[in-house]
Parts: sequence; C-alpha cells; structure tokens
Amino acid sequence: MERLSGLDAAFLSLESPAAHMHVLSVAIVDPSDATDFDFGRLREHLLERLPLIPPFRRRLVNVPFGLHYPVWVEDPFFDIDYHVQRAAIPFPGTKHQLAEFAAGVAGRALDRDRPLWEMYYVEGLEGGCVGLISKVHHSAIDGLSGVDIMAHLFDLEPNPAPRMDVVLAPDWEPDHVPNDAELLGHAMVSIMRQPVRIARTAAKMAGSATKIVQRVRGGNNKAGLPMTAPKLTMNGMITPHRKIALASVSLSEVKRVKDVLGVKLNDVVLAIATSALREYLISRDELPDKPLICSVPTSVRTEDQKNTMGNRVSSLFASLPVHIEEPLERLQHIHEAMSQAKDMHDEIGANTLQDLAELASPAMLSGVMRMVTSLKLTDRFGSAVHNAVISNVPGPPFPLYIAGGRLVAMHPFGPIFDGAALNLTVISYLDSIDFGFLACRELMPDLDSLAVLVASAFDEIAGLAATIGAPTPSAPATTRRTTRTGVASETTQSPATEIDLRERRATGGLSRVAPRSSPRR
Repeated sequence: MERLSGLDAAFLSLESPAAHMHVLSVAIVDPSDATDFDFGRLREHLLERLPLIPPFRRRLVNVPFGLHYPVWVEDPFFDIDYHVQRAAIPFPGTKHQLAEFAAGVAGRALDRDRPLWEMYYVEGLEGGCVGLISKVHHSAIDGLSGVDIMAHLFDLEPNPAPRMDVVLAPDWEPDHVPNDAELLGHAMVSIMRQPVRIARTAAKMAGSATKIVQRVRGGNNKAGLPMTAPKLTMNGMITPHRKIALASVSLSEVKRVKDVLGVKLNDVVLAIATSALREYLISRDELPDKPLICSVPTSVRTEDQKNTMGNRVSSLFASLPVHIEEPLERLQHIHEAMSQAKDMHDEIGANTLQDLAELASPAMLSGVMRMVTSLKLTDRFGSAVHNAVISNVPGPPFPLYIAGGRLVAMHPFGPIFDGAALNLTVISYLDSIDFGFLACRELMPDLDSLAVLVASAFDEIAGLAATIGAPTPSAPATTRRTTRTGVASETTQSPATEIDLRERRATGGLSRVAPRSSPRR
C-alpha cells in the first residue's frame, strides 16, 4: 500500500465529467521488421513487462469521507484483457483518421475501480502499420516517468535477448485491500503532521512572493504571469468532447536553426508554436494585442527520483508574443522571456507546487472544482489564468521496438481544463519532433488548421536562419547547468555569449551583448 502525494491526488480531485486528467500517446508502429507482430504478441509482451511498471497493476482505494489522499494497492482482480483492446479503422487509414479515433478515446474517463490505464491496438493504417493508443491517468505519471515507461516497454532491436530487468523482476503478489478502519488510522497519523507542513509552506511562499513582486516592479519583465492572459474563445468552459491533431518537423533542422540563431531548442519550438497560433488566431479574427500566457510543466525530478512513478513537476509561465508581426522580434521576446521565467521559477522554488498540493484535502479540491463548473466562473472573468498548456518532453534519438514492431512516430497529449481548452505536447524521437494538439471539440473545432500551420511556421523561422548564415566559432556552446533548485537545464557557457537577435538581423552576423556585472548562477 502506498499513499499518493498531494500533487498526484490533486490530478484526481481536479477531474470532472468534462475535464479528464489522463495523458495520451498515439504511436505508429511498423511491423515489417517483425516475424510475428500481432495483437496476441503485444498482449504477451505487456504481461512480461508489467512487473517493471507498478502503476499498471495498481488501483486506487479512497479514504472514507475524503479525509486524506487515496492509496495505491496491487489490484487482486487485475485483468489484462480489460486494459488492452483491439480496434480497427477502414484500410488504408490515414494519420488523420487515427487522430479522430484517438479523440474518442481521449473523451472517455478511466474507470477508477481498475488500474488507471488503457491501450488500444488499432489496425488498418496505410502501409500495414499499426496504431498504439495509450491512456494513463496523470495521478500515476508525469512526462519523464512516461518516458521511463517507454524504456520498460520498448527494446533497442526487434528480437532482443532476454532482458535482465525482466528476468530478475520479483514475482507479483496482490495486496491486501485495507478496510475503512485501517484507512482512517493511517490517515490520522499523516494528518497530525499537517500543521508543521502548513507553517513551512506559508513561510516559503511569503519569501517567494516578495521576490516576485520585486522582480516585476523592477521593470523590463517579459516572463509570463498568470491572470494576465487575454481572454479568447479557447478560454471558456470545456465539454467532454475532444479533438486531436498531429504534426512533425525535423529535429536536425530545428537544431541547425537554434545553433545559427544562438538560442535554445525549446525557444525554437515555442517560436514555431507562437507563429502557428498567430496565424490561427488571425484566421479566427481573435488576434490579441498582447502575448498569450501558457503554462509549461517543468520536471523537478532529482537523480534519486529517476525511474519512480508519480508526479515530480512544477510549472512556469511562457509569454508567447503572437501580437508581434516580425518573426525575429518574436523569437527575441521568447528567448528573453523564457530566461526570466526560469529565474522566476527558481526564486519561487521547485517544490512549491507540490508543497501547496500537500495542504489541500481531496474533498476541498473536489468542492472547489464543482463550484467552478456549476457557476461557470471561468466565463465570468475578463482575463484568463492562462491560455493553454505547452509541454516539451525529450525522447530517445535511437530507434525503438515493441513486440518486434518498429516505432515510427510518437505523438503525446496532455489534459485540458476549464479556461484552457488547448494542450500542445511535444516529444523528440529519432530525427523528428512530434507535436500533439488536443483541444475541446466545441471550442476549437478547426484544430486541424492549427496543426497544418506548424510546417509553414517552421519554414518561417528556418528562413530567418538562412538569411544569417552558418554559425561562427563565437557562437555559444551549449552545456548544462544546475539551477538553485537542483534541476538541470540548458544554458550557454558564459553570459557574455548571449545573442542580441535584433542586432544580428541588422548586421547579418553574430554579435555579443555586454557582459553582466556578475555571472548568473
């Protein structure tokens, strides 16, 4: 028996009939390298790997009256045939048809009386490929733990030798399901420690708030701030119905562009998203006169928390300047805003979101969500908390195989909420960056047109790189730094090598901004 963390439990409490707190992936698998890839082999493959993936055999047990967070127990009634299902689309099925099928899967909540995951084996794709649609509740995994699950499920060759982690996996035994008295007893012991947590979190938040106010008052702040987002159609109350769209760009080309322009890879991805969103909003006659504010989930998983399940995430806010017409100026804004947002995130503290989640009971969070939904509070405010969620997850640069079939593409999708009906999740695989757009069908029925704009948005920024030319030896070399929160992030070797993109556009080459008075740590 293992109790959920406050953040894990929050994803359960925030769920409503319209807001489903699960994450999805749509994978395309080519079975041509396999001798016997089919539904039966996939089922056996999953059964073999289940001991490596604890959430796949655990189900929730709720504490009476919602007094404390639920607990995970090994489900004594686990049934693989409930979780792995077979489906088909008319041959030759396109990626668009696969996305439509996945949207239907996304629009159905998971059964909380069973382990919180499902997988669909979808036949009928063009070229003889198979679609694998996976759905896992966010209370069980975050972005990086999802990548860990990929590492357990996928192999590096079609027919690998027996893996030692599988051979040595302990035999599975179901848990004793605790009764109400046992659950209440464990809950009371944990609740007795709450006053100490409240005092520590309050002191930490007071210090963080002071630093943020000082930074904002200091001027020239481009970092995104919640509650300052323009109100758009996508920022209304959502329905249970989903729309999914897919897009991809070349990873090597994105890397070339970021090297030429002297920015980070994530800056280029955000610039592509910003350009696509700008054109999309123009087509809807909704272009605002200020930046969009997007929540960006950020991993705070430490080295000793690797290969553990659950959520170790925080969030920062990206400012996407869709109102700026000139693309290089947009990129400059994103580059500076993300740097400031990361500094602001460090000052708030990596674990603040998790600390706050620990203070709220499941009953309280569920009550708040019911009030927001019933009173339609999202529609009553003149501004949005944030416009959308954007997440960028690094994936493997080498080919992967599952049950002998070769992984061709992987498109991820995160949840949406009342007030933020669009989620854009990005993952890299081999030489591709795969975009996954998920939205409320009623608020964004034309989501496909947004995904189509990704190609032209990338062409636009690649054109900027072409006008500047190849990087010179003075271009910043990317390395790794550790922030004050202990989380690794990309930066350049020296603050003196940061690029002023406006000056580069004027001169056609590389230039340096003046060094700061003291190096950033």
